[in-house]
Amino acid sequence: MSFDLLVTRKLIKITEGILTNTASFIPSATVIRWGIIGCGNVTEIKSGPAYQQTAGFSLHAVMRRDAAKAQDYARRHQVPLWFSDADALINHPDIDAVYIATPPDSHLLYALKVAAAGKICCVEKPMALDEAECQQMITAFEQASKPLFVAYYRRSLPRFLQVQQWLQQGLIGQVRHVHWAFSRSPNPADVAGATGWRTDPAQAGGGYFVDLASHGLDLLMFLLGDITQVQGMAFNQQGIYPAEDAVTACWQFAAQPDGSKAFGSGYWNFAADKRRDEVEIIGSAGSIRFSVFDEAPLQLTTASETITPDNNPIENLALENSALGGFRSEIITSENGGSTTISVQIDHPPHIQHFHVQNIARHLAEQGQHPSTGHTAKRATAVMAQILQSK
Repeated sequence: MSFDLLVTRKLIKITEGILTNTASFIPSATVIRWGIIGCGNVTEIKSGPAYQQTAGFSLHAVMRRDAAKAQDYARRHQVPLWFSDADALINHPDIDAVYIATPPDSHLLYALKVAAAGKICCVEKPMALDEAECQQMITAFEQASKPLFVAYYRRSLPRFLQVQQWLQQGLIGQVRHVHWAFSRSPNPADVAGATGWRTDPAQAGGGYFVDLASHGLDLLMFLLGDITQVQGMAFNQQGIYPAEDAVTACWQFAAQPDGSKAFGSGYWNFAADKRRDEVEIIGSAGSIRFSVFDEAPLQLTTASETITPDNNPIENLALENSALGGFRSEIITSENGGSTTISVQIDHPPHIQHFHVQNIARHLAEQGQHPSTGHTAKRATAVMAQILQSK
């Protein structure tokens, strides 16, 4: 994602967080006390601290079946309560909300218990093993009149809200096609025979495809609308674990308000020579390139005449409305004939679920709709199931 002629270079130190408008967020006077079921690696840096640092929230309890590890987590993170039994955490009177951070095969079980206890819930992605389980969870929380969130946190990240803004500004015209190429070399632990739950379809619902591609497919539906038709092929090329390790697919998005329809394609290979993570959205008047996981620059190429004082992708960046200290953006522009290319580097926050959790707080305070709910997450599970039908 580079180019030769640098016309201007601009470094911005961000002091506020993108589109979440946290400066105006007014937390409830009552602190919501969260408990985590499954305080494993994902909660150490990515998510756990976000619940501690969000105004109006506190991380009050953690649970892990290994009591010593639960106690150690609580000590290191200064969490008041720890448990080795999930029911004890869910039903504790001092817990108002539960974040389920276990493998997908237990999401339904724990979510139904949280709903029965009448408490708020956020569940890790993918939401469940299949679409039917997702619907059971949705129904349970609707009957309990409690919200159900899913940790597809890329819907709340500043870098992807910037992509969304460019699309909404019409800077690449009508969207025609999107392609996502993802690959990585085999995991040494898998090669050595020490496979984990992410390659066990009974626990994960599939392999690394389900674990990782769910993020990007959900993000693409957030940016471009629901996927209405999809076909795929899945194979096991290495034969070192039960799940698929090579997947390819093509799909169609729902019609846009102007009646246009976009198509998509992708491949995900976990037995390749090296890591790749490249998305390109191709439009009638330009393109946008970015990575789903890597912090590579966002690159917008657009016809120069589309940039006007009222529609300027540099002067009207969504990131100018943001609120998180220490978070950096760098903007580079170049011109080549009748087109302009703009490259924007937007760093992730230190705790990548920060904006996702912050948006939960805003939702609960009735100051905004959270972008990732049970209803939106179910669609990603349904799309992946259709892709994997051929394996």
